[in-house]
Amino acid sequence: MTDRILLAHGNGGKETQEILNRLIFSKLPDYLKKTKSGVGIDYPDDGAVLSDVKGKIVVATDSHTVNPYFFPGGSIGTLAATGTINDIVMMGAEPIAMLDSIVVSEGFPLDDLDKILTDMINILKENNIPLVGGDFKVMPRDSMPGIVINTVGIGITENPILDRVQENDVIIVTGPIGVHGALIASLQYGIEASLKSDVNQLTKLLKLFHEFPTDIHGARDPTRGGIAATLNEWAQLSDKMIIIEEKKIPIPEEVKSVTQITGLDPLVLANEGVAVLSVANKASKEIVRELENLGFEPKTIGKVVEPIDPKNKRLVIVRTEVGGAKILEMPTGDIVPRIC
Repeated sequence: MTDRILLAHGNGGKETQEILNRLIFSKLPDYLKKTKSGVGIDYPDDGAVLSDVKGKIVVATDSHTVNPYFFPGGSIGTLAATGTINDIVMMGAEPIAMLDSIVVSEGFPLDDLDKILTDMINILKENNIPLVGGDFKVMPRDSMPGIVINTVGIGITENPILDRVQENDVIIVTGPIGVHGALIASLQYGIEASLKSDVNQLTKLLKLFHEFPTDIHGARDPTRGGIAATLNEWAQLSDKMIIIEEKKIPIPEEVKSVTQITGLDPLVLANEGVAVLSVANKASKEIVRELENLGFEPKTIGKVVEPIDPKNKRLVIVRTEVGGAKILEMPTGDIVPRIC
């Protein structure tokens, strides 16, 4: 077989079957080719069948493009699986299946594609999530970035988390922020840094969500746009003001160094293994303890309030370490291109 992707690999014929068998089907055990009693890639057809599904169905999709494809801590394959798993989990659902759609450029190195898809499949194996369907396309040389992976996740839950942030809620982050975005920025700008992506599945949070079904009022994984985007969306949805304490935000020194050089704000940088939670004040301390028990490094960084002046509704305010205050705007422009 050639060491580069050819247009023929996307023609739907013999070459397509050969590459799918080599890169995907042969790497998956039979029990991860379908859901229980269902039909998936074990039986080639135009779609998958999910059987015996009980509860409310949650569906999420995400398209992934990152430069470079490989980085300390993962690859675009790691992101493709993890990002969609985390989207499902943030809805309070247990991931039960995934589909993928892979688009590669003619001439893409076959070994790189093999490594990328192995990374993606390993995440599915570790989390016992079947890959029940997908698609594979090849675009003419130089007509697109080397590879784009879309994934669709399916989950089930009895109590979906729909963001309904409330007055007096406490804002919690489950770990240090800005790591993935700072890493990718450092690689793109040629800055020496000892960062490793925080890309990680947040499935352990399902235990917390089950234990506090009425106290979690909002849950997000702040990828593109960082916590700034998440907090602004919550402020707008709730018609409240969110106040954040700058000194309480966990930003690693390496992230600060990269952002000082690039002029980027750590609060707008992508995270790939961190959640932001808006929780009932009465349960916040207990939730922090449970997060610690689950292996997270949670920090309480702020609260949701009803502003005295109605003009301040829907704003996110950062109280600075020197005692001042500033508005945290919704991110705009091209913050870090091709980040996740």
